[in-house]
Amino acid sequence: MPLKLDFKSGEKMVINGAVIENIGANAKIVVHNLATILREKEVLTEKECGTPASRVYFALQCAYMFPEKKEPYIKTFEKCLDDYVAACPSAIDIAEKIRGHVADEEFYKGLKASQKLIAHEVNVLNTFNAGMERLLESAEE
Repeated sequence: MPLKLDFKSGEKMVINGAVIENIGANAKIVVHNLATILREKEVLTEKECGTPASRVYFALQCAYMFPEKKEPYIKTFEKCLDDYVAACPSAIDIAEKIRGHVADEEFYKGLKASQKLIAHEVNVLNTFNAGMERLLESAEE
């Protein structure tokens, strides 16, 4: 089944490792064969990987975009995910969903599920920060 994409003016995407940029008007693209595709908004750079969940996403993104180097990236992904779940067991259900997609070689679905891991991390950190702020306020009284 073909994949239909809206490609906005100025938007970039990565198709099979090549960065493509639309320099004209909005376009519609149809991909008729199997290809690794990430939109600009889905790409995470190494510099942006400042948290454990973002490192999970980045390693899986690399395994998806660079299949010739998949094995070392999958090992990194597995270690990062194991470390995250060890530190934050409340994410085990999300982690198992990601692992299932990766085991089935559905890397794009794994990336989408990894976005939920990042959202989980944000919620955990926000809750932690709120608790620390309350603790700090009570210590200052």
